[in-house]
Amino acid sequence: MPAEAEALLPSVAAFYLDLHRHPELSGREARTAARFAGWLTAAGYDVESRIGGHGVAGVLRNGPGPVVLLRAELDALPVEEDTGAPYASTVPGVMHACGHDAHLACAAGAASLLAGARERWRGTVVVVGQPAEETLSGAEAMLAGGLYERVPVPDVVLAQHTVPLPAGMVAHADGPLLAASATAEVVLHGRGGHASAPHLTVDPVVTAAATVLRLQTVASRETAPGEPLVLTVSALRAGGAGNTIPDAATLEVTVRAFSARAVDRALAAVRRIARAESAASGAEREPEVRVLSRSGVTVNDPEVTQAVRRAHQEAFGAPRVGPWQPSMATEDFPLFGDAGAGVHGVTGIRTGYWMLGSVGPRQWARAGRGEGDGRGAGREEGDGADRLLAAPPGNHSPRFLPHVRLTLGTGVTALAVAARAHLAGPAGAG
Repeated sequence: MPAEAEALLPSVAAFYLDLHRHPELSGREARTAARFAGWLTAAGYDVESRIGGHGVAGVLRNGPGPVVLLRAELDALPVEEDTGAPYASTVPGVMHACGHDAHLACAAGAASLLAGARERWRGTVVVVGQPAEETLSGAEAMLAGGLYERVPVPDVVLAQHTVPLPAGMVAHADGPLLAASATAEVVLHGRGGHASAPHLTVDPVVTAAATVLRLQTVASRETAPGEPLVLTVSALRAGGAGNTIPDAATLEVTVRAFSARAVDRALAAVRRIARAESAASGAEREPEVRVLSRSGVTVNDPEVTQAVRRAHQEAFGAPRVGPWQPSMATEDFPLFGDAGAGVHGVTGIRTGYWMLGSVGPRQWARAGRGEGDGRGAGREEGDGADRLLAAPPGNHSPRFLPHVRLTLGTGVTALAVAARAHLAGPAGAG
């Protein structure tokens, strides 16, 4: 299959470049969904559209056998691109800064690859383009919208994600890959007024500043040193005029950990600290804390991981298949499996997820010289691997840009051989 993937690469790359030029935010992926649906239709799939929003699913039946679902994402991020690429985003303030355009192009290529090799396998392939992954709402929306009623229920669900590892590599983890998370909105109330008379107001900006600083202690002073937990205040919005103290300030807080219990404990601390700082400021109204999204830990089925790792080693050679350390990034992918049984009502669905390297050779070499996005420049401490991993622009950076040929060529093959590892062999095969 790697040689066949090479033949598909020009059309897959053209599809990717088009997606990269025309990114769409979560919940607005109409053009992206239509392009993906068109590709799947041309490849011979029966296509279902508008599942849970702009969700797309293509089905290719090829006799009796297992059902394997390949999932990719449609949405981009509200980030202004700063890559200088000739195919950079044409949409101001929006770019594919997380690699979803590459994921979708790889899924499209794998769909075509499997459709063109039907004599080598039996079963059913389902290829899904999921909306709104960045808001952690799209998987649930598709499943609640009847995905598993409109397509065959899968035995195995597979996905991959670009990361700043060398392009041409894939990486697997035994155990957790990605963390659970919760994002909360915290509204801190004050009493607005003129900036010249702060003594007549209750300044919510000061309350917000104190809250941001106190929240840092949730990880450093309330969490055991051996328990991974990250709390990030990712947004602070208040006011609009330099001569006015506003009535309220709003924080967005993200908590990440490897257990639901740890996330719950951190959210309780967010509520407690927001109330305490509001009281210390003399606020007349209690703060409002609302959980905007939540996701579970991404953990693979061990047998699926073993089978996919073995398929990747056979396809690429063992040196290109590496280990993956658990990351504090998060996903709604687990909902397609047993973690989402409360939504879709099915059990016994196994999942497999791996990482796809995206950093090209020249960019990796620059990283080794401390010439990346500035985070690695001038560092003397740590070993060489630490400096390399610190320097390449990572996901969500305005400078994140996968190497087109190596990322897509590897990603198409990685998905296709992983699917083949879980489909039945051709009729008459021993």
